[in-house]
Amino acid sequence: MSILAVSRLVKSYGGLHAVADVSFDVKRGQIVALIGPNGAGKSTCFNILNGQIRPDSGSVIFNGAEIGGNHPRENWKLGISRTFQVPETYASMTVCENVQMVYVSKNRSAFNPWRSVDRLYRDEAMTVLERVGIASQARRPASVLAYGDVKRLELAIAIASDPILLLMDEPAAGMSPAERIDLMKLTDSLVRERDLAVLFTEHSMDVVFSYAHHILVLSRGKLIASGTPASVRDNREVQEVYLGSSAFLDSARWS
Repeated sequence: MSILAVSRLVKSYGGLHAVADVSFDVKRGQIVALIGPNGAGKSTCFNILNGQIRPDSGSVIFNGAEIGGNHPRENWKLGISRTFQVPETYASMTVCENVQMVYVSKNRSAFNPWRSVDRLYRDEAMTVLERVGIASQARRPASVLAYGDVKRLELAIAIASDPILLLMDEPAAGMSPAERIDLMKLTDSLVRERDLAVLFTEHSMDVVFSYAHHILVLSRGKLIASGTPASVRDNREVQEVYLGSSAFLDSARWS
């Protein structure tokens, strides 16, 4: 059963159809890639799902409820978390405090003058940091982390709220080949452990064809292909959209 069902989604800006009649679904335990050239409509579609943009028409059903037009926080409470192309963390806080704030927000913890704030949900935060491999850096300011570890911290923040659906906006952007492989392996293991659904956008075709179970391809706001990596690899229209680039064809061939 699909945890996310998008039907005939439309968003226009004047005469520009950023998203035009797009439909797809995502199931639990599934990693789905949303790809396409620049200007294809990926970001608009992603932002509609997250609640940052209200669609003109169409339906977004998450876990049986319509969420099209919801505020991002409403969707977060329902079980949708997101990571960003440029990681969003609290640089002045420690690594552990960044994750603790998720639990504080989720549980609406009120200030208690008899309890040290820095110990609120510390054990829970440390468990998540251990899982993503940066528990040893828990007391360091987030501002001093290496870029790959910042990405891991952002993933920890996202999964601390125990989401059902994780939206990842270009998770491999700015990372070295080794770092992005490690991050996607970690994501894949979390999907299996937690029965998560993941929808991610990405320009690195090696990441897409190595880790996506299903691929959606947008071009000029329209969904031109939807299927397994093998079927998308062999789709002539997809090859034409990517201009038959060696980067796309080589990644698709060998992944």
